[in-house]
Amino acid sequence: MLGRRYLEMGAMVVRLCLAVLLAVTAGCTGPDETPDSAPAAESLCSDAWYAAVEEQVPTGDGHGHGPDIGSDEWKSVVEFKLGVRGQLDVPERASEAWCDYIDRLTAGSEQ
Repeated sequence: MLGRRYLEMGAMVVRLCLAVLLAVTAGCTGPDETPDSAPAAESLCSDAWYAAVEEQVPTGDGHGHGPDIGSDEWKSVVEFKLGVRGQLDVPERASEAWCDYIDRLTAGSEQ
């Protein structure tokens, strides 16, 4: 009878340790991270986001010449290449709304 009680207590300790281990490892991911999934989308208007747009809408000449990525000139070229430069519904280039607008346009071009 005493051996069975120790066995039950041992099983309970093992379950408790596993629960604590699960809780600790689940807390190891950051608030923006999701385990076992693709990385989160780049933040709009970040350097990484600008680089991703540049991959989809190249603004250079293929020989290393072109506007500085993220600059007003670069944004103008992006608008031109997407066929929206000069349109009244294009947000101000210095705004996050511009990045959102371009993000929506380029999202349809991802394959």
